[in-house]
Amino acid sequence: MFGLGWPEVVIIAIVAIVIFGPKKIPELGNALGKTLRGFKEELKSQDDDTQGND
Repeated sequence: MFGLGWPEVVIIAIVAIVIFGPKKIPELGNALGKTLRGFKEELKSQDDDTQGND
């Protein structure tokens, strides 16, 4: 995952919990998931549009 090992992922998770608090983490994950999903859909729709212009 992005060239990170498990120790780095654990440290990042601990820092995120300290900064945002355990109750805010699911909300942030949900927002990130929606953002990534929208980004993928937009990329796919642009790819479909460019393939149709042959």
